[in-house]
Amino acid sequence: MIILVINCGSSSIKYQLLDMKNDDVYDIIAKGIVEKIGLPMGVLQYAPAGGEKIVKEIPIPDHKVGMQLILDALTDKDHGVLESLEDIEAVGHRIVQGGDFFSASALVNEDVLRKIEYCSEFAPLHNPAHLLGIHAIEHVLPTVPQVVTFDTAFHQTMPPYAYMYALPYEYYDEYRVRRYGAHGTSHQFVAAEGAKLAGLDLADSKIITCHLGAGSSICAIQNGRCVDTSMGFSPLEGMIMGTRVGNIDANAVLFLMKKLGTTPDEMSTILNRKSGFLGLTGKTSDAREMNDLAVNGDVKAKLAFKKYNYDIIKNIGSYVAVMNGVDLIVFTGGIGEHNARMRRRVLENFSYLGLKIDYDANVEAYSTNKLITAPDSAVKAAVICTDEELVIARDTMHLVLESQE
Repeated sequence: MIILVINCGSSSIKYQLLDMKNDDVYDIIAKGIVEKIGLPMGVLQYAPAGGEKIVKEIPIPDHKVGMQLILDALTDKDHGVLESLEDIEAVGHRIVQGGDFFSASALVNEDVLRKIEYCSEFAPLHNPAHLLGIHAIEHVLPTVPQVVTFDTAFHQTMPPYAYMYALPYEYYDEYRVRRYGAHGTSHQFVAAEGAKLAGLDLADSKIITCHLGAGSSICAIQNGRCVDTSMGFSPLEGMIMGTRVGNIDANAVLFLMKKLGTTPDEMSTILNRKSGFLGLTGKTSDAREMNDLAVNGDVKAKLAFKKYNYDIIKNIGSYVAVMNGVDLIVFTGGIGEHNARMRRRVLENFSYLGLKIDYDANVEAYSTNKLITAPDSAVKAAVICTDEELVIARDTMHLVLESQE
């Protein structure tokens, strides 16, 4: 089954075109990413299997433009891998927020779309972008089945005392205000792959997964099930991120709204789009650019990186306490897979657990699955390249085949 997987992030669209034979037998026909959406200059990367990777710098003002660039690349007369878009048999989408409507993937229908749209209030940077992707495919391929896989689904195993806020209970009953988490597809995948690499039984393990990128979250996974995660009602809560503030005293928000005279929508823009790395540095939301600034002595960029490292350390430490120990710490995501210095600075704080870093392995672990602790380390740590697209493709294949029976 030829499946196009679309993974819309807040500032990127990852995509893969796969030929799925079964869960473990498949070919990646093409893949790539659209990056820096909304910045002055975006980037399209397109890599056909067995062909040369193509990189284009082009303004990409929004996700709709990014989606069209992907479809154009797949059918390009010189470098495309499809005769026509009609060769695609199914499309799978990553959806950040499914609320408590979904604990598993679902075929797209009007009811599912309404629920995704309802949850857009919970994830204003993401769900509208996901809907754009779904509607773009509907327009081009109206008869092709689409499947949605929810980042919140994996976190539905959190106990009520972990996901409830101490607000008047009727706000939960009426408005569904609670913690939902995000990045669940990634956390679930890398926990399973990390357990294999470390020789652990996933069903009898304590794993902390760190998905670190433009959006970042950390998850406590006990015996294969999520027991807590750093993101909350929306992807805004938790750590400092590319443009998101992370944890903040609600009274500070109210104070600023009064001082600035902002509306709720204007304050949402400040918290979701103008804060985080961008807010602290005043220059960039991109971790790579921020790293270059910090290396060149930019004081605010150094501050942002130190806060980022501190947030990771603090969250890992809290989850060690929640689970009464940890067997494995996993790093994934764009920053988690590529920034060895960050990993070292974080892990050095857990020597009290008997964790011993393999410094050479840590430096070598760039976009590759690798243990980065010494053989005699009491707690293991690993870099695992996330593959949300494979999880989505598997779910898409199963649901479409089941619907055709």
